[in-house]
Amino acid sequence: MPFYKIKHITRYAYAAPVIDCANQLMIYPLEDDRLTVKSHDVSITYNPDVAFFTDYFGNQVGVFTVISPHSELVIDSNLEVVTTPIQFPMDEASADDQWRNLASLRHDVAYMDFLTPEASALHGEIEDALRSIVDGNDKPLKNALVLSEYVYDNFDYQKGVTNVETPTDEIWRLRAGVCQDFAHMLLFMLRQIGIPARYVSGYVCPKEEGVRGAGATHAWVEAYIPFYGWLGLDPTNNCIVNDGHVRMAIGRNFSDCTPIKGTYKGTGAHTLTVSVHIENGEPIKQAQPAELEEPVYVQEVKEPIVPINSYRKYVTWEQQQQQQQQ
Repeated sequence: MPFYKIKHITRYAYAAPVIDCANQLMIYPLEDDRLTVKSHDVSITYNPDVAFFTDYFGNQVGVFTVISPHSELVIDSNLEVVTTPIQFPMDEASADDQWRNLASLRHDVAYMDFLTPEASALHGEIEDALRSIVDGNDKPLKNALVLSEYVYDNFDYQKGVTNVETPTDEIWRLRAGVCQDFAHMLLFMLRQIGIPARYVSGYVCPKEEGVRGAGATHAWVEAYIPFYGWLGLDPTNNCIVNDGHVRMAIGRNFSDCTPIKGTYKGTGAHTLTVSVHIENGEPIKQAQPAELEEPVYVQEVKEPIVPINSYRKYVTWEQQQQQQQQ
């Protein structure tokens, strides 16, 4: 069974001291029969108390607040997990039986959230494209695999052309993006043809070179296969998710699974750096400051220098714009 050690460091550096920094963490693995957590240590600057709750989708969420003035916030997650290979679907039931099973889920509260496509002005255009890709005579699993392959083949893996708020319409027009965009595109298509699909946030732990999304937070999709359950599909790498993926959160889309987000009071000028280091069973050395100078993700938000008044000084700024999943 594969054994992975994952180090995930998120650092905010503010241009001036900020206060009342409230944050939400979704960096806690979803344990099941495929994933066992051996250890998980999360250290945060100023050692605030972290409270936990389980959200609507079953994710473990941590929340904390740093009230006093501070110019930097670092969240350091060190995780050790063991994964188990999945059992692939036997897919023995007929196509008609499987499609009827999916149709029966349309009004089931457990699946309704995962069957509604994102609102899109290009709904008709995408639906026309699906007619040439999807074959209703084939089983849902085959169609899901075909759609995953379509996204992989027809969208360029390109960093920097999208952000966490890029809608499906723009992804479709650009035909480019990163894993987050590939996942959102596949979600839309699967839901459009009646297959429940949910967004998954986590890590991909490559055993070989050339895996897209390695060394960063990753995103993929889980499709509901009749008489089997949820099956992970990674359109960024055109593969079925197995023991090389580690799940952290599930939801309808990225906003349900944002690894770290929050708000604070103070200047909007800040720099966000994120580093993810994954090793296959080898010890993770203590990260030194020099190692964080070349993170996998850097975002710098600049704010014009203006006279400070009481309103500007205490306006709340969003930290929602997190590291984009690669």
